[in-house]
Amino acid sequence: MTTASVNGELYSIVEDTAKSLYIKALKDLPPDVRQALQKAYETETEDTPRKVLSTMLEAIAISDDKQRLLCQDTGIPLYFVKVGSRLNIDIPRLQEAIVRGTERATVEHPLRSSVCHPIKRTNHQTSTGYRIPLINLDFVKDDDTLEILMVPKGSGSENMSFLKMLIPAEGIRGVKKFIIDSVLEAGANPCPPFVIGVGLGGTADLCVKLAKLAAVTRPLGSRNDDPDIAALEEELLEAVNQLGIGPMGLGGKTTALALNIEYAYTHITQNPVAVNIQCWPARRARAKIDACGRVEFGY
Repeated sequence: MTTASVNGELYSIVEDTAKSLYIKALKDLPPDVRQALQKAYETETEDTPRKVLSTMLEAIAISDDKQRLLCQDTGIPLYFVKVGSRLNIDIPRLQEAIVRGTERATVEHPLRSSVCHPIKRTNHQTSTGYRIPLINLDFVKDDDTLEILMVPKGSGSENMSFLKMLIPAEGIRGVKKFIIDSVLEAGANPCPPFVIGVGLGGTADLCVKLAKLAAVTRPLGSRNDDPDIAALEEELLEAVNQLGIGPMGLGGKTTALALNIEYAYTHITQNPVAVNIQCWPARRARAKIDACGRVEFGY
């Protein structure tokens, strides 16, 4: 199939891919998350956290065997889309295709729709609504592929989101204190052991977005390219895991599977910090569509 012939079919391919990604993300846990949970189980020495982690591992095995959802919360659907600069794409049509794929996944699977109006609480039972699914667009130089990362963000973890507009005088100590205090306030609510995303710098809205990116798009075990930020990630992860919150808040050595930081330059008179948390089944699914319309699924 040539690039020209696939151009008209691309949006249909995107729609089918968005549908498949939503279902896959809800059922097929990424390998890095599985490995982190297994490592946590092997590291724990106390009976209660080991039993909790054993139950989580058993739930994953049942999901694999029976093709069941890992959690009943189908979340707010998030799509992180990277568009190659060499592709000729109608962005509104691309967004519409993703919305249709989300609706089809919900109706045809079927899935529980968790999306409703913020005041009326009306639910169209399609996992879609005004400005939802959330579609984040980015562009990649000298590339001819389309990459879509799908994340179903559950409310238990999303409710535990925090932002503070620190001032520079509070320094790195203020940053660390706010992050640790946020984890303590979250406690067992986001179903630990969780993934902690931290945003540093930028503006208030950018800082929160960076925290979300850190929580849901980074592979577990990865480190920021900036060595100072990477060292801070390691220091804070160790500190969080000394809090003793543990799996499902019942104590233990593993409160967080990972702590990731994304940053941006900011104003000289401010230093925003945000925390966004992802629950233990850190669900995500990824697909890459090449210029000929071939789709490769991954995590």
